[in-house]
Amino acid sequence: MARSVAEARRPPRIAMLGGTFDPVHLGHLRCAVELREMLALDRVHMVPAARSPLRDAPQVAPEDRLALLRLGIGDTPGLLADAREFSRHGPSYSADTLAELREAYGPEARLVMALGHDAFMRLPEWRQPHRLFELAHLVVVDRPDHDAPLGEALEELVVGREVDRVAGLMAEPHGRLLRLTLPSRMAISATEVRRRLACGESVRYLLPEAVESHVLAHGLYREAGREGG
Repeated sequence: MARSVAEARRPPRIAMLGGTFDPVHLGHLRCAVELREMLALDRVHMVPAARSPLRDAPQVAPEDRLALLRLGIGDTPGLLADAREFSRHGPSYSADTLAELREAYGPEARLVMALGHDAFMRLPEWRQPHRLFELAHLVVVDRPDHDAPLGEALEELVVGREVDRVAGLMAEPHGRLLRLTLPSRMAISATEVRRRLACGESVRYLLPEAVESHVLAHGLYREAGREGG
């Protein structure tokens, strides 16, 4: 569909959705689609982490996770499997990825980092958390069953930044915080997917068909699961 003149003139709206994607499942992908719709994004970069500083090491190799992500995305408009963190050495820091995206899209782009509620609650533990707001907006995908109070460090980090509407978020290139409840709320756990694969149980309707077929054909997650990874 052709963009209107107003849409063509507005700054690009870009999101980064990071994670281990170990493996990518329908919850990840539906989240990306709904973020794009609700924020009127031009593109969502789905960025698999090479080494997450705050999580256990992924069970399969980076090239396998990237291949699964590409299969999962397929031809979905506006979603992109972004392998940039695999080309860097050391832990995968979101601030570094956002800095690269900011350089690529320019100072006026509306750049968004989307993250889940659990990750948001640990934001003060991240490397250079204040820098995240200097580079992008943060959009927290809320969990309806999780309403814990913010800790003191997190409260200080986000004070004065929160807006309650997409228009308020997109009024500036960076620096705001929006909590968002997605329509589908697909509570799929990659941990449970890995457990089921390790035990030979069905993962039908948890993974895209192309991802499920690739995983089963190549025996991914079976041996790692048996070894207790």
